[in-house]
Amino acid sequence: MEINEQDWELINDDGFIYWRPKRPRLDSTTTTTTVAPPDPAAEAKARRERKKKVLLNLKTKYQQEINHWEHLSNALQALQQHPQSQNQSPPVADQTVSCVPENSSDFIHRELVDTLLAQVEAQEAAISEISRLCDVTEALCDAEEQRLKQPFIDLPIWEQSPKELITSLLEE
Repeated sequence: MEINEQDWELINDDGFIYWRPKRPRLDSTTTTTTVAPPDPAAEAKARRERKKKVLLNLKTKYQQEINHWEHLSNALQALQQHPQSQNQSPPVADQTVSCVPENSSDFIHRELVDTLLAQVEAQEAAISEISRLCDVTEALCDAEEQRLKQPFIDLPIWEQSPKELITSLLEE
């Protein structure tokens, strides 16, 4: 195979030497005369399309996040309603009377803290309810394990004297 050196160039890429087709070189004098001026209408349309695509992606991302938070909120509400069905009331944040005017930022901060405190207390109630359910489940599992192990514990091989074991084996 014969390589025409006019169409190919020798490349040394960090010790790896190979031939590749020559890339066309743009002359700076020809680029200014051959490049067409940009079309403002086409640029505006392309910019609108990019904005639309970015906004749709952002909308999808936010919608997924909203759906996730709604799911978490529904799960929390379900956990809060569970103790109420057992005549237990969920913890409520202490209601403090504030003498600060309602338009004050301090009032807003206190209201936010009260809201967050109520959320934390609701989460604490949910965690304690889940912990109680785990304890009940663990007790049920232990009882089932004991029930399954008991027939093996009652086998005559565990008798205290070898004579009793031989006697029980001969009887069966």
